[in-house]
Amino acid sequence: MKRIYAVIVIILVIASMYYNEVLYNAERSMTDRVTNEPRVVDSRIKILAIDDESLAKIGKWPWPRNIVAELSDKLLANGALAVWPDIYYSDKSQNPAEDKALADVVAKYPNFYLPVYFDFQTRKVNDQAVIERMGKPVIPIDPKRIGHINVIPDDDRVVRKVMLGISDKENRVPAISVQLANLLLPENRKLVWTEDNRWLRGNTLLSTGSQNEVCFSYATKPLDKSIETISIEKVLNGEINPAHFTGSVVLIGPYALGLDDMYYTPASKVLKMYGVAIHANIIQSLLDGKFYQRASQPVGLLIILVLGLLAYLIMERVRAKWSILIMVAFLVIYTVAEAVVFKVSNSLLPYIYPVLTIIALYIFSVVSQYLKERKERGRVTGIFGRYVSKAVVQEILSSKEEIKVGGVRKDITLMFVDIRGFTPLSEKMEPEDIINILNEYLDLCSRAVFAYEGTIDKFIGDGVMSIFGAPIEQNDHPVRAVRAALQMQRESGKLVEDLLARYGRSVSFGIGLNSGPAVVGNIGSHERLDYTAIGDTVNLAARLESNAKPGQILISKETYERIKGSFKVTALDAIKVKGKEQLVEIYQVEGELEDT
Repeated sequence: MKRIYAVIVIILVIASMYYNEVLYNAERSMTDRVTNEPRVVDSRIKILAIDDESLAKIGKWPWPRNIVAELSDKLLANGALAVWPDIYYSDKSQNPAEDKALADVVAKYPNFYLPVYFDFQTRKVNDQAVIERMGKPVIPIDPKRIGHINVIPDDDRVVRKVMLGISDKENRVPAISVQLANLLLPENRKLVWTEDNRWLRGNTLLSTGSQNEVCFSYATKPLDKSIETISIEKVLNGEINPAHFTGSVVLIGPYALGLDDMYYTPASKVLKMYGVAIHANIIQSLLDGKFYQRASQPVGLLIILVLGLLAYLIMERVRAKWSILIMVAFLVIYTVAEAVVFKVSNSLLPYIYPVLTIIALYIFSVVSQYLKERKERGRVTGIFGRYVSKAVVQEILSSKEEIKVGGVRKDITLMFVDIRGFTPLSEKMEPEDIINILNEYLDLCSRAVFAYEGTIDKFIGDGVMSIFGAPIEQNDHPVRAVRAALQMQRESGKLVEDLLARYGRSVSFGIGLNSGPAVVGNIGSHERLDYTAIGDTVNLAARLESNAKPGQILISKETYERIKGSFKVTALDAIKVKGKEQLVEIYQVEGELEDT
């Protein structure tokens, strides 16, 4: 439950970052890859560039206005669909003849357009910039032949949006791109600004922002030649015939670095695009219907929540090494889904925040699984570490099987070991010496059991109960058990000599083994578990140990049948044991066959 709370906290933190646009620049940069759609530009859109070549031939900027007037007259007289100079004439010229030449073109041609510009105050009301005034051109012109040239750079200084129209108490002015695009669009797809401030493209309602803005998709990159761009000088000197522009919308504008009319676009954060080229891209976007809105914040928050929970719940159910594949799958699926949604509905889903959510929850899932595994390893080590070898503990951990209260029926071999003569010995020695002798014998037993990957079930006073074949299954558990017993027998001889030399007294082992089915598992409460075995197989092994003489290894017939090809064994007289009605056949292990 704690992990779920942690997951919710992670999701809420990222959702808060999304709501407050903490990663504004990163989000815009990532989504720009979807909105950039290089495509063929309508051949009727042409740019006449006020470029370095033109400036070198004609002179420094600003030029006399009659130059633009004469150029526009030539173009319109030769059948240009429309001409629009991206030049804001806000003040009268010092030479009235220049203004007159421009006014004559305005009066002569109804398809000559001029720009206007709105000044916005820096303060905002209801999250909207307040219009201070509209800058009108100094040349009188029909209001139907003007268009605003305001662009809206985002906080990262990239132009992604166009205001389709700007209105104040006295004016309703569409963007110049809207005016020019409508000249190229068929009647059933023209852009219409309704009286109730809605925008239609034909009969389709457009989703616009509070300032009539939409995001548009660039068809070109900065400085490429996808839009036919011709130097003004080539038209003025007759190299390009004005008839070349017949049926075209001609945009005249600055195309030189020194004219300071360049902006960053989604297509490049390094190269800037000239303003006149941005207007041409807006026109192309309106022709193609390539404009979009970002998904609303409630939709974005819902995506982050649902995607995060779904990704975590799946990753939590697989091992950490597979979680990375789940994470990559979610990232790929969401990336594709975002692109598909954009194509189908012109709606741009958030990207960086859902991706961050998936990655953060992947890291959390891996870390939490690691901590859970460490805790489990500690629990397993706590249960088995004192009773089995390190190799067995590692094998239990690697099996990933959960340790639960309860048992399973397994085929195992039980070994009971008891120190013969220890009780009378303890009555004649100091307690400290008794403990030393006991520890040395029990240590000898432990080493032998662990050497053959057995499990020490428990120490019973001066005796030991061991299991072979559990918790890790061993097909040769009877052989392992007998070899462990023989190791105890061999090493006990050395210990006897050592104890006699030190204390003048010694003891020996009596060992009993039996093989067969038994219930093996964790017995106890959830707070404390003991790993042990119970059943008739266990009881018989204990009875054999109690009948074993000092230094003797007794095995049952069941164990004998399984090990007789590997060890030298002597059959003994059958014995009567408690709990058995019939006599029990027993055998004494003498040693391994190759040793005899």
